[in-house]
Amino acid sequence: MTSTATPGTPNPATPDAARLRVGVDIGGSKIAVLVVDVDDTVCARRNVPAAWAEPDEAVAQIAAVIREAVAEAGATLADVAAVGIGVPGRVDTATGDVTFAVNLGWQHLPLGRRLGDALGVPCVVENDVRAAAVGLHRAAPFRSTDDLVYLGIGTGISAGVVLDGELHRGVRGLAGEIGHVVLDPDGATCACGLRGCFETIAAGAGIARAARTAIDAGEATSLAGGDGTGGDGASAGPSAADVFAAAETGDPLARRLVDTAAAAIARMVHELILAYDVELVVIGGGISRAGAPLLDRIRAGLERIAAPSAFAAELLSETDVRFAGPDHDIGTRGAIALLDPVAKEVVAREAVG
Repeated sequence: MTSTATPGTPNPATPDAARLRVGVDIGGSKIAVLVVDVDDTVCARRNVPAAWAEPDEAVAQIAAVIREAVAEAGATLADVAAVGIGVPGRVDTATGDVTFAVNLGWQHLPLGRRLGDALGVPCVVENDVRAAAVGLHRAAPFRSTDDLVYLGIGTGISAGVVLDGELHRGVRGLAGEIGHVVLDPDGATCACGLRGCFETIAAGAGIARAARTAIDAGEATSLAGGDGTGGDGASAGPSAADVFAAAETGDPLARRLVDTAAAAIARMVHELILAYDVELVVIGGGISRAGAPLLDRIRAGLERIAAPSAFAAELLSETDVRFAGPDHDIGTRGAIALLDPVAKEVVAREAVG
């Protein structure tokens, strides 16, 4: 297990230092943990590959990584006010239950209660991309933007929507669950059971799977024969990162897959703007590491959408579309942003006691 850590030295003897908050971002292939103090100063940071095969192992591993991060901060769980957890799936925020997480294989997992029991700390659970949208809205560069969408594209795809400064979840907590919008009814089978979902075309796992399928079919490409670099949930063959790198060298298969993904992302950005009428769309997740070449392709796709339509042209010209940038704490910061009411309640309760 690999990890990165930034140790801090909070003093548990002081009440302020004892009010640590922990943010956890759970992905299809990793667990990221961030520990901050009352001033939002980073006390510890860990990022480890996920190695679970079923929910019991998942809960145990998540709890272990949290304990390790808190220890690296020079503290104990008694010094933690609350833990926020972002999960890629449908979450009942009232109970902390993960009712359905397609890419993790979880159904009706009481994650908040089980982690709270294991750690002895209040735990708040939210969909990971919705949590990231909250964190993004509270980040200094975006604080003045009250209507935005965070489009997270990694192993899977989802969108977090902030309207009038508030997170929009929808009636069933599914607002922005666009990864399972069908774009190609004859396309690859998605983990959700449908065919040709947005995820199968533009998510990291979908791009890697499409590359392996083409290689198996005998399509000529420089990607054939390599073991891949991983990072998208695939165990063998080229990863999405390999595909993006090969596209920049002119590999025909890689360029086709990247162009297809970029066109699908542009189409979905347009539909998100139509649906929610936001002024900013930020694209993040693992795919954003592809950088300017991919963003240029997405913007070219938006220009193609706008070309025949004055309405689309006006709409898109008034909406800022950008990549999130190299801040790898977006998910964990978002999970921490969920904790303000919980942390304040803990501090007030202990002050009265």
